[in-house]
Amino acid sequence: MAKLYKREKYLSRIRGFYHTTDIIKVITGLRRCGKSSIMQLIAKELIKSGIKKENIIFISLQKKGYKGIKTPEQLETAIDELSKGIDGIKYLFIDEIQRVKGFEEIIESYREEENYSIFITGSNSYLLSGELTTYLTGRYIEFEITTLTFDEFIEMKDFFHLPVQHNNLAIEFDKYIKEGGFPRALLIENIEDKQIYVKSVIDEIYNKDIKKNKKIKNKELFNIIQTYIINNFGSKTSIGSLCNYLSKTRKEPIKKDTVYRYLDILESAKIISKCKRFDMKSRKSINGDEKYYLGDLSFYFATNVDGRINYGPILENIIYNYVKSKRYQISVGQIGNIEVDFILKDLMDKYSYVQVARTIYGEEDEQGVDKTQEREYRSLEQIHDNYPKYILSLDYLLQQRNGIIHENIINFMVDNKVF
Repeated sequence: MAKLYKREKYLSRIRGFYHTTDIIKVITGLRRCGKSSIMQLIAKELIKSGIKKENIIFISLQKKGYKGIKTPEQLETAIDELSKGIDGIKYLFIDEIQRVKGFEEIIESYREEENYSIFITGSNSYLLSGELTTYLTGRYIEFEITTLTFDEFIEMKDFFHLPVQHNNLAIEFDKYIKEGGFPRALLIENIEDKQIYVKSVIDEIYNKDIKKNKKIKNKELFNIIQTYIINNFGSKTSIGSLCNYLSKTRKEPIKKDTVYRYLDILESAKIISKCKRFDMKSRKSINGDEKYYLGDLSFYFATNVDGRINYGPILENIIYNYVKSKRYQISVGQIGNIEVDFILKDLMDKYSYVQVARTIYGEEDEQGVDKTQEREYRSLEQIHDNYPKYILSLDYLLQQRNGIIHENIINFMVDNKVF
């Protein structure tokens, strides 16, 4: 196997299930985010731990030798052939399993045999939006992979001995913003070539995950909505207002159901991720004015001529994906008219509140009060509970106020901190 960067944050979650035969391990994520590499890393760890190589059955349905497998029967024949004469647990890895229509029953039959530990990956718009979720409910665990977060971006550069300015990580951070976090793109030297690669990923997602989707009746309208969402990531999105805008520009009525359906398709392909609103008084989700963040920032820069950096939504998007990689539930918080950028809930149902800003220092008023600082602190100070509250900014001069923790974004991620 080729040299692979070890993505420990994901491997550490899956390790406890390496030898589990009654639960299917489903690895999901944006195309080209590194799902196949995660499976290869798991296989390497199993071999290193003493599992015999012959007990590792690796079927990549997009590679030579396995591309011809299209039916459940052909998949079953291949698995049986590769399993002959093997004693003990067989570790079955199947990459791009959605290429076999009706794979669910076959996978379930091997799960029931109790001597197969099964790992699968596949295109998200097929994998978890169809029969798997109903047929195998309670029999699988999903492990969602993101593209590289900034801490991984730096670690992977070090791993492959690529130049890193450790004494000035702000320069590396600006590169990360423009280049994004696709692992393969990191190994491409020139920025224009990186963007060409990202465009090819977008085309691949469209052609393999979206184009054949029967729910898309109007492809031109779908493309307009996709472009709109990518260009306005991190902004409040009112579906009603978007429908009115589309209806006026296209001079035809656009239904909310259509817009919601197309946004759901973009979500299932992991191009975007919806961040719901949360009323902190009632502890309930609020419908409307959701925010959508990009699966990877490079989608924006690879598809736009204007390469200027608007730090507000960009920093939010980076923190959003970092937080997702830590398995928090994320929502936009609201108390009356006051909004908090993110409310996080961990696996133990503990909350954290986060404001994200380029800087908390700005113009002072006549009384010498910093208006920017007041704005960033005010919303958090309105929350009267004992859960931790954070302001994340690019400032290196940090201050604490009323128990609110101020952290530098770059250092926070490089130090792999949690909330």
